[in-house]
Formats: sequence, structure tokens, C-alpha cells
Amino acid sequence: MLEGVLFFPVTPFTAAGDVDLDALRRHVADRVGAGPGGVFVACGTGEFHALDHEEYTAVVRTAVEAVGGRVPVYAGAGGAVGQARRHARVAAQAGADGLLLLPPYLVEAPADGLVAYTREVAGETALPLIVYNRANARFDERSAVAVARLPHVVGFKDGTGDLDLLARIVPAVREALDGTGKEFQFFNGMPTAEASQLAYRALGVELYSSAAFAFAPDVSLAFHRAVEEGDRKRVDALQRAFFHPLVRLRKRVPGYAVALVKAGVTLEGLEAGPVRPPLTPLTASETEELAAIIAEARAVLAS
Repeated sequence: MLEGVLFFPVTPFTAAGDVDLDALRRHVADRVGAGPGGVFVACGTGEFHALDHEEYTAVVRTAVEAVGGRVPVYAGAGGAVGQARRHARVAAQAGADGLLLLPPYLVEAPADGLVAYTREVAGETALPLIVYNRANARFDERSAVAVARLPHVVGFKDGTGDLDLLARIVPAVREALDGTGKEFQFFNGMPTAEASQLAYRALGVELYSSAAFAFAPDVSLAFHRAVEEGDRKRVDALQRAFFHPLVRLRKRVPGYAVALVKAGVTLEGLEAGPVRPPLTPLTASETEELAAIIAEARAVLAS
């Protein structure tokens, strides 16, 4: 089972647009040394949508090697059902410890269809699988319970922000699994999840994905520690100085949830390269703004 801050690495690209596996290896190895509870490679922040099959295989294998068994490595899987099943097989062969099931491609799916989609991918390997509730893959109470009962499904990550629905899903799943002995975890998967984590925590959702860990692990870990220790003053200070400004910057342009993380990684000393189309990079002035936000957060840590 996962605990602590969950790290979602970027996928570095060269100036020519190729995957930079050496930079990825350094990025993952360095950040794992900072102490996350798990690594989620080739997922949303890692531009899963932009990787071809060979690139996906190389990225997962490189991340697993860089982690070296220190923490669990989960790999993204998704898209068309056949493609998602193929991702599951490749991730297992590359040594990944689990899968994060991303939404199917494009189509709006009914709840029963999402259960069937999850069942097909989860049945492809023995790897534990976390479903991602967002975009065009939105589960209701009944379908959330149905996927939680599948043998290899071990988690439910919410990226919708619908706390009213989540407040019903969490107890429904827990009641359905009560007495089965199955361990199951819930995750806050919102972009810049720290900004909403206190609300999620009130519902019993203690795990969250931290995009900020990729470029400011010290800030990310300090926030997590403050939440765990109930240090509301430090939580509020970091929200005001860092996470809320990040949210405002992220919301300016679709896709900035990835682009600003890549820019942050480069600002912190590792050339992460550009984002791939259809995403667009931060402007020069926005990159300077991001640097100032990071500096403000570190001023809070030093106070």
C-alpha cells in the first residue's frame, strides 16, 4: 500500500523532440532520493498521451531502473482498450509494480462500460491497478463499488473535484469491501492537489498526487508534513505563497498543468525540454513568474 507524497515525473524531451532517457533517469533517481512514497511514470504529468509504444516502453523501463526498488513504480495505461491492455503487459514486463488506469480515448462512456473497460485491463496482468475518475471516465457510486470489487483493483483516484459524489463513493466502497480483507486506497488526483487536500482529507482521502514534487520536493514534503502534523499555520502560508499562485498560473491556458511542471524542472537545473503538441509551453514572463512563486515558497520554509 502507498503512503507519503506521490511523485509524478515529467518525460524530458530533447530540443529535437525525442525522449531524453538520460535526463529522465537523472530526474527520477534524484527525486526518489528526496523521499516520495511512490513514482507514477508515463501518466498525465509524464505526457502519456504524447508517447508512442516504443517510447512508452523505454520510459517505464528507465524509470523502474532508476528507482531500483526503493519505492513502488506505477505506470500509466489507457486509451483504446486494446492499447490499454498492451500498456499493462509492457509495464509488467518492464518491472512496474502497478498501473494507473487513465480514461479511454475520446468517447463518453456509461458507468457499466467503464466497469467493463477496467475489468479487461485489470485482467491482463496480476499488477495492482488504480482507476482514475476524471474527464470522460466518471464513475458513480454503483460503478465505483463494482470496480473496487475487481480482484486487482486497489485504488480510486479522483480528478473531478466532485466532493459531493466522492462523499458518497468513499463510504459505499468501504462498506462493500468490509470483511473481505481487501486493502483499498483513495487518492486526490486534482491538478495541484495540495490546494484541495484539506477538503479531501475531511472525507478520509489522505493520499494525493503531487505535481509540485517534480520540481520543488522540499516544498511538497514540507506541506505534506504540515498537513500530517496539523500545522494549519504552515499549511495556510504555503497555500498562499505557493499552491494558490500555481493554480492561478495553471488555469490560464489548457495544458499548463503539465507545462508549468516541465518549466519548473528546468528552472531547478534539469533540462526537461519542451512539451509536445497539442500542449504549449509557458511564455518567458510566465516562467519568470513561476520562478518567483518557487522563491516565495522557499522564503516561507526559511521563516
